[in-house]
Amino acid sequence: MEEVNGAVAEKQPLVRKATGEKEPFNAAKLEKSLFNAGANDRTVKEITEEISEWIFDGVTTKKIYARAFALLRSKKSSAAPRYRLKQAILEMGPSGYPFEHLVGEIFKKRGYKVEVGANADGDCVTHEMDVIATKENRQHLIECKFGQDQGKYVSVQVPLYVRSRVDDIVSKRKNMPEYEGTEFTGWVVSSTRFSHDAVTYGTCAGLKMLGWDYPAGEGLKDIIEKENIIPVTLLSKLNKEEKRIIMEKGIVTCRALLNETDILDTFEISQRKKEHIIKEARKLTGGL
Repeated sequence: MEEVNGAVAEKQPLVRKATGEKEPFNAAKLEKSLFNAGANDRTVKEITEEISEWIFDGVTTKKIYARAFALLRSKKSSAAPRYRLKQAILEMGPSGYPFEHLVGEIFKKRGYKVEVGANADGDCVTHEMDVIATKENRQHLIECKFGQDQGKYVSVQVPLYVRSRVDDIVSKRKNMPEYEGTEFTGWVVSSTRFSHDAVTYGTCAGLKMLGWDYPAGEGLKDIIEKENIIPVTLLSKLNKEEKRIIMEKGIVTCRALLNETDILDTFEISQRKKEHIIKEARKLTGGL
């Protein structure tokens, strides 16, 4: 027990993050994650209370997440599937190709014309950029770093080489008539987190850095939730192989699947299962 401003406050148990770091349990963070998944006030309150009573020193954030998800499912909450968002992103691997398309979808939603895996000539050599997003006189050159281990950080070497590649491409394009007046921006987008040096250098060098939870409140997770960009890996009605085949064709979001439902006809599934998949995709995207 600790005394704070003359009042006795109970010391919060320490929880272990994926990085191995420990921090006091923060009920507000848990509440926010539940609200973001779409849980109602009553459900959030009940689950937060149950987790707060159960929590113990040394428990991992992964176990907290798993328990909260189990509680959501037991309450038959419609928020349960979306609470698996982080895991659904990790399941897009092992290659980074589906993740590149997911990042492309973010920029499409913002009105950009998007190229994924495009070659771009530089003054010195030709580069393959994971995503190139163009709108009017603005072009973003984006490097995507997909990782399945939330405990690992993107090191400073990544923004170092991205800066040099972007500079080579921009040096070439700024002298091309079709790019006259175009403003270029380099990006590093990661499904995990950045090291301190990566953020420091990337920001100083004029790169946009977008990680799972960086910048705070405007990270990849926040964007996906706010803009309703739901990966197909969140669909429980599709098995792992079916998801892989769909993503290989560049269909990585539930909205994209709803626009191309004919792809489901390539699987040996019943009409009833197809209807269930479409229904689940619509539900996850809010009926869109």
